[in-house]
Amino acid sequence: MATMRQVAQRAGVSAKTVSRVVNNDRYVSDDVRQRVERAIADLQYVPNLLARTFRYGRDAAIGIAVPDISDPFFAAAIRAVEEIARDRGVALFVTSVGTDGTFEQIGVEALLGRQIVGLISTPVAADQSYLMRWLSRTAMVFIDRAPSNITADTVVEDDRGGGYAATAHLIEHGHRRIGFIGDSSSIATTAGRLEGYGAALADAGIDEDRRLVTFGALSSHEAAEATWDLLSRRKPPTALFSSNARCSIGVVPALQGRGRTDIALVGYGDFPLASALRPALTVIGQNPDALGKAAATRLFQRLDNPSRRSKRLTVLPVRLLVRASCASAQDHQHVTMAGHLAT
Repeated sequence: MATMRQVAQRAGVSAKTVSRVVNNDRYVSDDVRQRVERAIADLQYVPNLLARTFRYGRDAAIGIAVPDISDPFFAAAIRAVEEIARDRGVALFVTSVGTDGTFEQIGVEALLGRQIVGLISTPVAADQSYLMRWLSRTAMVFIDRAPSNITADTVVEDDRGGGYAATAHLIEHGHRRIGFIGDSSSIATTAGRLEGYGAALADAGIDEDRRLVTFGALSSHEAAEATWDLLSRRKPPTALFSSNARCSIGVVPALQGRGRTDIALVGYGDFPLASALRPALTVIGQNPDALGKAAATRLFQRLDNPSRRSKRLTVLPVRLLVRASCASAQDHQHVTMAGHLAT
C-alpha cells in the first residue's frame, strides 16, 4: 500500500502538501494539485484516516449537541458545521438534548464517549461544570448561549440588540403598550431579548409594565394561549414582541383566528413562509449559517493551534427585516372604535 511520503516523492512536494490536496485545501496551486492527484492515481494511494488524525490519537470526528435538530435554526447551523467538517475530512456526530436541561449531560457525554476531538454544544442546563474533566483533551465551542461555570469559546448572536431593535420599531409606530411573549427567563437568549425590550422602553421614556410580559410559551400552542391571555386583559397591549420563531408560529394564527390584524407584531427569528403571510411578518433576522460556520472555524482553530490565544466570546449581529405586520397605534384605535360601534 502506497504511503503519503511516496506520493510526495513522486509529485516532488512535501508530505504536508499532499495532505493539503487530500483535504481539499484551497491554498494549493492548480499545477501542484494536478501533480499530486496524478501521483495519487499512479500509486493508487488511499488516505489513511488514522494516520491523518494521528496528532489527535483518536478518530477524525467532532460532535454537535443542540436542543432540537428539527428546529430550522439549529438545522441550518448543523448544516454549516457539517460543510466545514466535510472540507476537513472530519465526520460529524449530531444529537438533540431537549430544552429543559434534563438530558443535556447524558446526551453530551454520550457524544464525548465516542472519542470525538471537538464538541460544539448549545447549553440548556443551568450548569456545564460537568465538562471540566473533558476540556483537557477535547476542544469545545458553545453556540447560541454562553455556558455556566466553565470557560470556553462561545459564539452567540446579539440577543439584547435584537430585542432592542424589535421594540424600538414598534415604539416608532406609536405603540406604548407592547406585550412580550417568551419561553423561559432562565434561557439566556430569552433573557437577553427581554433586556433589550426593557432598554428600548426606558430609552423612549415608557414605564415597563411587567403585566405585559409573559413566559411559559414552550410550544406554539402555549404561545397562542399567551396571546389570548394578554389581549383579554382590561388594558391589553396594542403590539406584541414574540421572542422566538416557535412562539411566532403560535401567535400569528392566534391573532388571525380572532381577526386581530390590528395588533402589531414583531417576531424574533425568521421562519419559512413568514414573508408570505398576510400581513407579512416583520422579524429580527438571525443567521444560523454564519453561527455554525463561526463555531466550526473556531473549533478547528483550537484543534490546529491549541496554545493560540484568542478572545473567547464572538457576538454576531442580527438585523431587523421590516415587512407589513406593524400596524400603527392609530390603526389599532380605529379598529377598536369600530368594534365598539358595531356592538
